[in-house]
Amino acid sequence: MKYVLTFCAIILIIYAAYRVYRFQTIDNGLPELLKKGAVILDVRTEKEYETGHIEGSVNISLGTIRERYAELDPAKTYITVCSHGLRSVKAENILKEKGFRDVHNGGAWTDLQKTMTP
Repeated sequence: MKYVLTFCAIILIIYAAYRVYRFQTIDNGLPELLKKGAVILDVRTEKEYETGHIEGSVNISLGTIRERYAELDPAKTYITVCSHGLRSVKAENILKEKGFRDVHNGGAWTDLQKTMTP
């Protein structure tokens, strides 16, 4: 019984953390940035991108971002997305290390897409 309660508590904490994370990324002014011309940078693999993506997004996988970041304009605003939000955080940090100043984590591409459609 003790293990079941511990497991349930862990699941509840993970769920709560996800909801807070989602609220902070999706509701952090990203729709406004998109209206102002921010570029959505999808950092999933090409195969993942082909299965579905936000129209107009740029696909540079996290595995190649360190080599391909020069293809991006440091003067533009970027919103990084992936399947769940973990790779987009890593990509955001890499771009900031490379001198990009206006980079934001958009989390899961499907969540961001939902905020874009009325």
